[in-house]
Amino acid sequence: MPKRGYHHGNLRQALVDAALELIEEKGPTGFTLSEAAKQAGVTPAAVYRHFDGREDLIAEAALQGYEIFGELMEFAYKKGQPSALEAFEATGRAYLAFARRHPGHYIAMFESGISINHSAALATVANRANAVLERAAKDLSQHIPEDKRPPASMFSAHIWALSHGVVELFARNSPGRASPFPPEDLLESGIGIYLRGLGLIPPDK
Repeated sequence: MPKRGYHHGNLRQALVDAALELIEEKGPTGFTLSEAAKQAGVTPAAVYRHFDGREDLIAEAALQGYEIFGELMEFAYKKGQPSALEAFEATGRAYLAFARRHPGHYIAMFESGISINHSAALATVANRANAVLERAAKDLSQHIPEDKRPPASMFSAHIWALSHGVVELFARNSPGRASPFPPEDLLESGIGIYLRGLGLIPPDK
């Protein structure tokens, strides 16, 4: 691959972009800082002007991923309004869409082992993105009788886990885990079963 080069002032982003390509190709632990520097067209020493090490570089990729993720989730939430049901279902679909469109960011966020508490900035943007799904769950849970209503945080965690499982097992080309159904259909039907169990959609939908 030819060196991409850079202009003064955007080396930091060039390194993040290089890391994202390497993460997609080799995984978050499968490349070195020297490889990222080479991909960006700079010397290894130049990396340390912007990042303390590979973990710091991956954390920046994760932070940018959460920013994109949050915007996508917010867009999905608003698009589903004024229906709380449609808004909630849209945020679930947005999770899968994000994983497909931004695999490097997704891996940096969820498969690299980088804690969202790596930095205050990362924690802030990650929590902001996560709050969109919880807000959608809270809106929808208002339609459940109070004595049967799960906490919104539990509600959203269930759907988050379902979405994450579908992505990890069937949407990321995991060897030996081919599904006879498209990941979108698996996620849609899974969310439907969950919502029927809460009485939020009729049994025949």
